Amino acid sequence: MKIQTKPHSCFLCALKLKALSFFIATLAIAELSGCATTTRIQYLEPAQVEQAAKYKRVAVNAFKNDSVGLGGKIETKLSQKNLENKAYFTVLNRQDFDKILKEQKLQYSGLTNEKDVVKVGELIGAQAFITGEVTSTSSQDSRYLAERYECLDKKCDKMRTYVVPCRKRTVSMSANVKIIDIQTSSVVYSNSYTPAGHWSTCVDQARSLPSAETVWQRQANQIAADFVSKLAPHYVYKNIELLDDPDINYNDNEKQLLKGGIAFVEAHRMDKADQLFSQLVFQTQSLSYVAAYNLGVVKEATGDYDEAKKLYTLADNLQKEPVDAINKAMNRIKEVIAQHQKATQQIEQP
Repeated sequence: MKIQTKPHSCFLCALKLKALSFFIATLAIAELSGCATTTRIQYLEPAQVEQAAKYKRVAVNAFKNDSVGLGGKIETKLSQKNLENKAYFTVLNRQDFDKILKEQKLQYSGLTNEKDVVKVGELIGAQAFITGEVTSTSSQDSRYLAERYECLDKKCDKMRTYVVPCRKRTVSMSANVKIIDIQTSSVVYSNSYTPAGHWSTCVDQARSLPSAETVWQRQANQIAADFVSKLAPHYVYKNIELLDDPDINYNDNEKQLLKGGIAFVEAHRMDKADQLFSQLVFQTQSLSYVAAYNLGVVKEATGDYDEAKKLYTLADNLQKEPVDAINKAMNRIKEVIAQHQKATQQIEQP
């Protein structure tokens, strides 16, 4: 045991004061910048792997060394993928799959030759086969000592330093997943995954380490979710800022329309917000970029991207000095329209 006097205590106090000063400065900055009203908007984006987006009828082959059930998890994620309340993938029936394998005298667990995979895929009417391998699973524990401090008096003029035994657990997995085009017999997409996690606990903490099996299952689920998310259009969400300060002289009624429109956006009543902001644009004779921009946000939130673009362009033409929200909107709406069109085309592919 080591007894430490005031200097060590002062060092700790200095750290605390430094942290407190940083916290106060952060609060001051937040107060100066103000709290802008934002709304959360949903966007449809295309599949990240454009080549793979055309495959709607898919089958999942048994993975090699799959002690964690990765293949089954990918199959489940594919079956659960929905867009516009419809299943995006047709995951071919496993019973029919097994039946054909038996008829062709192919062992399911041994279907590793890509020529056999393609042959079976053609027989069951698949457009693509998903297959892969779990190359490794590992779990390793290590021990170390962590330093602790304890005050020996009320003022912490004296402290003692001691150590406690601790344990760290590292759990990892490696896997390869690929998609084979049945028609061309080519691998159109493949990815390697190496998820790893670290956990630690000490004897003075009421915390236990997760079992390796639990973590491997979690990692396999993460791999399956990430892989499937790249194969189909998906939704993303962004927080978009509204403007709440008039840019021109508003009369009392116009101020109320602005306030009410923002309130209805916060209440997720875009229909009412549309009415109020439309009226505000009309009453200000389309001379207020705040009114035009806010109505554009509502149109964007409801998927009327062409109208949103027109309103953002109007707001852009009206601004005399750069307004960050408007500039972001002008850049964003072009990308939103392009991504939405691409995603829609992918969905409409047979």
